[in-house]
Amino acid sequence: MISRWLRNRFVWVAVILLATTAGAAAAVNAAGTEIEPADLQTQIVNQMRTTLEQSKPEEHKHAGAAETQEHAAVICGVRVYGYEPAQPTALAEVRKVYGFHLCGVAEQNRPWDVAVKLAGPLIMDMSTQPPGIQVVEATGEVKYVDRLNEMFPEKYAQQAQTEALSDAEMTDLRRRYDSAAGL
Repeated sequence: MISRWLRNRFVWVAVILLATTAGAAAAVNAAGTEIEPADLQTQIVNQMRTTLEQSKPEEHKHAGAAETQEHAAVICGVRVYGYEPAQPTALAEVRKVYGFHLCGVAEQNRPWDVAVKLAGPLIMDMSTQPPGIQVVEATGEVKYVDRLNEMFPEKYAQQAQTEALSDAEMTDLRRRYDSAAGL
């Protein structure tokens, strides 16, 4: 009976179809597990955050950045105001990103309220590897708002004077900071 079943061509057709379908489903699922964000804006935000978090506090180019524990994690929240060119189709085409960052240096058992923080508008140069970070800072001769207007295109400078992190981004930043600080 089993030998007759194994010789039946309809059984083999069904086995082949089942195997082909299973293989195709596995290929689709494997391709779908890539961790690449669906939209360009999310990719830019992720690249900006990752760049800032992988750099040391002094690489953020803030004047007078306080000394911190050597192995303390830098945890950042970001907001993108815009980028150049204005209509890229892929992350690789983005040359400059204008935005805001708020980073906390997550030293063990140090609460957010007393953590070293790095914050403010910044320009990220995506044409270099690693991306360059330029923050807006006042000097003895130039006021902060004047420096902001020198560095940022007008439409982004206006945003930078009024917009920081969204509530959702701030909540995520605090959650990730507390986790990294062991709180």
